[in-house]
Amino acid sequence: MKMSDFLCSKAVTSDLKATTKEGVIQELVQLLIDAGVFEKSSKNKVIEILMAREALGSTAIGQGIAIPHGKSDCVEKLIGCLGISKQGVDFDSLDGEPAHIFFLLIAPIDSAGPHLKALARISRLLKDKFIRDSLKAAKDEKIMLKIIEQENARLSG
Repeated sequence: MKMSDFLCSKAVTSDLKATTKEGVIQELVQLLIDAGVFEKSSKNKVIEILMAREALGSTAIGQGIAIPHGKSDCVEKLIGCLGISKQGVDFDSLDGEPAHIFFLLIAPIDSAGPHLKALARISRLLKDKFIRDSLKAAKDEKIMLKIIEQENARLSG
């Protein structure tokens, strides 16, 4: 599975403004709405699903990374978006560090395989400190997407 299989290239930002966990999730969900992934009328429902998942345990996995995710009938296939917070956000990370890199994933209700593969793929990509630092330093969305495309090619090549 490649990142391009699920990452919506129109839902990427190098400059998240939110300063709270819920704010980041709202901002990322709005990116997906703006990209036409699902209807604006589904926004609150999707945010509720993602916040309910956070209540079970933080999706911040340490090293400045958070992967908020959930399942919803608003999508027909796995979809993701990516945001970078320059200042970092307290996301209740296991290592106590603020999160800077946010991959949000929304999967259809009945999907298990693709959802888990995507989580593993993101984790593998972001294990690389150089990739994390490159994404955080990216000046714009084009650079972020290029970093991910290059890693896709390297990891699948």
